[in-house]
Amino acid sequence: MLKVEIFKENERVEIRQIVPKDGKSGRTIYEQIAYAHLGGKFPVEMKIQLEKDQVPYATGLYSPHGSSFKVNDFGSLELRRFGMILEPIRA
Repeated sequence: MLKVEIFKENERVEIRQIVPKDGKSGRTIYEQIAYAHLGGKFPVEMKIQLEKDQVPYATGLYSPHGSSFKVNDFGSLELRRFGMILEPIRA
């Protein structure tokens, strides 16, 4: 099971602005810092995309919900880039 951990200091939404260029409109990106436990000695920092008014995830351990995965054009399983949903890991 893939574990994603949120620490107290990361219980906030970080907002980034993408400036318009080459005729494309700008965007606002909402994200939260989390840490993925990938089997190494230390967890790896990652970013979780959030919706505009989404409340950030609270401190704790989570696992990606089944809807966060998809089968790509080559028939392989992959994590969705946008729309990842985390569910708490129960002790």
